[in-house]
Amino acid sequence: MNRDLEGMAMTRSSFKRVLMGGASALLLAGVAILPAKAESVLRASMHADVRTLDPHWTTQTIAGIHGMMIYDTLFGVDENLVPHPQMVGDYTVSDDGMNYSFTLRDGLKWHDGSPVTTKDVIASLKRWGGKDQAARAMMSYVTSLEAVDDKTFKMVLSKPYGLVLDTLGKTGTMVPVIMRAQDASTEGNNQVTEAVGSGPFMMLKDQWVPGSKTVYAKNPNYVPRTEKPSVFSGAKIPKVDKIELLWISDAQTKMQALVAGEIDFLEQPSIDFLPILSSTPGIKVINTGAVDSHWGTIRINHLHPPFDKPEARQAMYHVVKQLDFLQTIVGDEKYYRECYSFITCGTPYSDDSGKEMIADYNPKKALEKLKAAGYNNEPIYVLAATDHHTITPAAQVLLTSMRESGINVNAVSIDWGSVVARRTKREKPEDGGWNMFVTTSSGVGSLNPALNTWLGAGCDKANIGWPCDEELERLRGEFAFAKTVDERKAMAKKIQERAAYVVPYISFGQWTQPLAYRSDKIDGIVPVTGLTVFWNIEKKG
Repeated sequence: MNRDLEGMAMTRSSFKRVLMGGASALLLAGVAILPAKAESVLRASMHADVRTLDPHWTTQTIAGIHGMMIYDTLFGVDENLVPHPQMVGDYTVSDDGMNYSFTLRDGLKWHDGSPVTTKDVIASLKRWGGKDQAARAMMSYVTSLEAVDDKTFKMVLSKPYGLVLDTLGKTGTMVPVIMRAQDASTEGNNQVTEAVGSGPFMMLKDQWVPGSKTVYAKNPNYVPRTEKPSVFSGAKIPKVDKIELLWISDAQTKMQALVAGEIDFLEQPSIDFLPILSSTPGIKVINTGAVDSHWGTIRINHLHPPFDKPEARQAMYHVVKQLDFLQTIVGDEKYYRECYSFITCGTPYSDDSGKEMIADYNPKKALEKLKAAGYNNEPIYVLAATDHHTITPAAQVLLTSMRESGINVNAVSIDWGSVVARRTKREKPEDGGWNMFVTTSSGVGSLNPALNTWLGAGCDKANIGWPCDEELERLRGEFAFAKTVDERKAMAKKIQERAAYVVPYISFGQWTQPLAYRSDKIDGIVPVTGLTVFWNIEKKG
């Protein structure tokens, strides 16, 4: 947040002014407020403020949540993470697994009333395919992506890539939402600034106040599927007239707002406040799914010294003690676990090969290995978010450990939105770039090596940080062609071993983040690990 926006972060009193301002104006004007036919409004406090409208442009979770509200996807996964048709009505796959035909279902319209066509789909897939790591892996085998007519398109592959439907239905950011062709024609490094989708909710852009609130309205023309809703598959029914995502930076103020009934939904309550919330009448606390919801990430920039050398990146393992991070940001051990796998722990493809090095916390050794790799006390620029309830304290743990090791640290203290902007820059750290930053990611986003966006090592085509390793990319590609679970597990082990050497990132552990809501005011919560969804939620009474 810049200085001006920083002042807009909600205190309890300013939060009330946002809620009451409209009603107060009506009363002062002498206008009667009629109780009949009251508009249903769901008010939610999220982990971050909506700052970008382009879910193809960033891995930021809040951008993915926004994207899934206003856009739709070709496929969606159920609670078992199995992909099912969503925008697609019917599809066929050739026996050799190299030819796909997809037909869009009836009733798909953009928020402006125009029909969704295959022109939009193909443009969106090409744009997303140039940005997302999992999409790039799939698209590298796509030789043809062509429309048959306005509702049917075909995808032809050079090899039988085994994760096509999983990739089209992925829920980890960057999410594969379908945009209008004119929006999808925006060059991938530039942000789409429009917000016209075909999903169950419409963004009211004229009511968007960055640093305060983002407002969505029910899409009256949305035609949901008829199947039972399950995570991102089945019926997505908008059951409230409006949704307000309110930015409240302070964890205690968020908690108090939920207790007071001023908000209906708290996405990520502080673990410290869970006992209070659980014991408050009318409030329910639930886990979001079987897979841990979050894992912590220390991302390293591979472009610039000293971290252009793997030995320097490996040295940073020795400043990371996962328990220090987890106890600081989570606290209660029943919600977290140490995890030294590049794949979500507790899932089929996790592997802890290399743990001896990864888990070896020894700050003195970190500095020695950095110097051996050529480090000469140059300042290490760490982007340190100042306004994120998880990332901010995690960054402070990292900074403290680095300083204790003797590393020369330059902490760039800026709001999370500014971190998201600056981390895209490839300039030298001293010229507006960076060396490291802390973030978190979804457990479902790293269930296998092909879908884990942060594991990609495709050089200038890789995710921010730009890891570059031909061998790691080759292994990730082979994973998609393995035919059995055992074969995939064997490939995942090889990928783990190579990743431990390359160091695309360093994890600081894994945890589950419950959500809390007013069970006396709303019903129909769809538990989702990763991206919170608001369809099928209705107000009571």
